[in-house]
This record gives sequence, structure tokens and C-alpha cells, in this order.
Amino acid sequence: MGVQLHALEVCQADELEPAFATATSVGVGALIVWRNFLNETHRSRILQLAAQRRLPVMSDGREFVDDGGLMSYGPSVSDSFRRAATYVDKLLKGAQPADVPIEQPTKFELVINLKTAKALGLTLPPTLLFQAEEVIRED
Repeated sequence: MGVQLHALEVCQADELEPAFATATSVGVGALIVWRNFLNETHRSRILQLAAQRRLPVMSDGREFVDDGGLMSYGPSVSDSFRRAATYVDKLLKGAQPADVPIEQPTKFELVINLKTAKALGLTLPPTLLFQAEEVIRED
């Protein structure tokens, strides 16, 4: 497919700008940002740096898309919370934690921000838009 991956490890907020400088110098064309404490805490700064460099951002958390990232694909947080409530119910009714099976997410969401796509000059295929759980459009 001709895709080359570059891992940019960022452990502290002061490493964000150097990481973006590195991404620019090696010709990175897009970013995938995983949901973690650092990335959630500095989401606005990450999206600002990406916008300055005209880099589309994809994440596993829809919060990035709500704040200006291009797209996200990951487990539905609301569905996960709903499923967690069933665990709480079972435990409150006396089930032993060791007897409650571990579950993996079963509902995943694709969210796309068309405002960001337009700002980046990107045209997304209609088939991709059709598959999205939600498409954020221009106001």
C-alpha cells in the first residue's frame, strides 16, 4: 500500500512540539492519536499543532473529532458504561467478582468531522460516510 509508519513517543506535554516538528520533517501525512491521559489532557494543543501543519488526526476517541480531529473509530463509551452497569447490578445482587465474565466491547463507532475534512481539502468517499455512526457537518 506504500504506507510507512513513524512512531512518535510522547511521554510529557513538553515533548508535543518536538514530536510534531519530527513528524513534519519526516513527511508524516496523518496522525493516529490513542486515547490516554496525556493525549486527553492536551487534546486541544495536539489538535492545534495538527491544524497548523494541516495534518488529519484519527483517534480511538470521539472527543478528538468533536474538538476538530478528522475521524475516530473505537468502542462506544456510552455502550461500555451501560454494560458496566450490568456488572454493578450483578455484584450488588451478590455475585462474586471472580464469577462475572470479562467482556470485550461489542459496539464500535466511526465518527467523521466533515468540517475538518473540508478545512484540510479532503474529499471522503460516500461509502465511508455511509458507514459512520455520526457525521459532523458544517453548521
